[in-house]
Amino acid sequence: MLTLHNLTLRPHEKERALVKLCERKLRAPVKYFRILKKSLDARDKADIKWVYTVECSDREERKVEAVYEQIKGTMPKVYIAGAGPAGLFCALRLIKHGIRPVIVERGKAVEEREADILAFQRTGVLNPHSNVQFGEGGAGAFSDGKLNTQTNSPLNREVLEGFVRFGAPEEVGYLGKPHVGSDNLKKVVANMRRYITEHGGEVRFSSQLTDFEVKDGKLSAVYINGTREEADALVLAVGHSARDTFELLLRKGIYIEQKEFAVGVRIEHLQSVIGKAQYGASYAALPPAEYKLVSHAAERAVFTFCMCPGGVVIPSASEEGGVVTNGMSYFARDGKNANSALVVQVKKEDFESEHPLAGIAFQRKLEQAAFRAGGCDYKAPVQLVGDFLAGKESYYFGEVHPTHARGTAFAPVEAYLPKLFTESLKAGILDMNGRLSGFAAYDAVLTGVESRTSSPLRILRGENFEAVNFAGIYPCGEGCGYAGGITSAAADGIRIAYAIARKYF
Repeated sequence: MLTLHNLTLRPHEKERALVKLCERKLRAPVKYFRILKKSLDARDKADIKWVYTVECSDREERKVEAVYEQIKGTMPKVYIAGAGPAGLFCALRLIKHGIRPVIVERGKAVEEREADILAFQRTGVLNPHSNVQFGEGGAGAFSDGKLNTQTNSPLNREVLEGFVRFGAPEEVGYLGKPHVGSDNLKKVVANMRRYITEHGGEVRFSSQLTDFEVKDGKLSAVYINGTREEADALVLAVGHSARDTFELLLRKGIYIEQKEFAVGVRIEHLQSVIGKAQYGASYAALPPAEYKLVSHAAERAVFTFCMCPGGVVIPSASEEGGVVTNGMSYFARDGKNANSALVVQVKKEDFESEHPLAGIAFQRKLEQAAFRAGGCDYKAPVQLVGDFLAGKESYYFGEVHPTHARGTAFAPVEAYLPKLFTESLKAGILDMNGRLSGFAAYDAVLTGVESRTSSPLRILRGENFEAVNFAGIYPCGEGCGYAGGITSAAADGIRIAYAIARKYF
């Protein structure tokens, strides 16, 4: 097997040219070829190119999936609370170890969940248990499906291959910035569910963890919708919006600490403006352009997050009386607008108390203010960037029209964000405009509020990944403070599955 790095192609060249390069290196016909990584180098707008890492061989290669058998001991009864990426990948890995987990998910299957989301966008009637935050696939299922991560875990490869195995486009396995797309994610998570149930696991929808029992410091039972069931292990893959679950855990004595996060708005531009700024005149022949910006021009750091080329801003509330926004793209990324979270660092000093759940109270206060600013019917408050910078009200749109499906209402950002945050955003926008031309365009649109960037808390766990004072309970994924996106959450789910398997086998 030969691995080749830093192979380059121009945007107009076909990938079959890589095979010919491999044949020259091997001095033989290629019988096995695989792209390991593909990324776009656009640093020089006059010399934009794709950069590849590939592996090849002049012999047939066959991927063999390791199958793990139960070696000893009694089959443990493992419950996983949450069917997001952490919960699903934990279940998939447990099955490889011979353990048949039970996933309990307060929301609905992805097909029914999609219908509830569309109904909310149309009518403004929110289902608190089935929405963009809750349901099969977790928050990520309806928020773009970006799989790039800043973590360097060896488990990331298993996550990418898992997505491809269950129906994601093959390029997800090797692109430098892989993106499944919300349209593909729905199919992928449904395929994962079928695999889990076909291999002895259970997936129960409209089923919420409502309590648990501990004997001699160890989990003995869980309560699902109030019904007691004996359990050996409980994986808390609940996501960052499971506020009532966090209240339950705190009451039961689980150690929770505050964690810093970020809040702000969604900023929308024309995708063509972003493409021209990033690629120059050749932008139309290249993939929809992305950006990632950080500014330290103000007292607080400002950064972009979850950038969605050709995407839309989506209503993402999970509690009545609050407006929450997020962003998503379909796989084609062919929408007219680009959007990104534009957020400001939140510090513990911003919370009104030292209570472990004070970050949730901070989020909720902003979300309720945005709800009022938008007219109390889940329309999102919007303001033009130019008016925001000038301290003026907005009354009309320019070329950029907001994509928030529930509708919008003009309101100043100051109506829902504190002054420290609005002043930081203003300085950050102007600073970022110096690096990305058009970022501060007058008619770019700010939509609020972006409040669920990450979990505002961390549930403490020890070296064995169990909660520090309760054996058999495993805090997991983004909601418990151990991940920051789909890939890292899924990797943490796999990590927890390994820990459970080591304990019992």
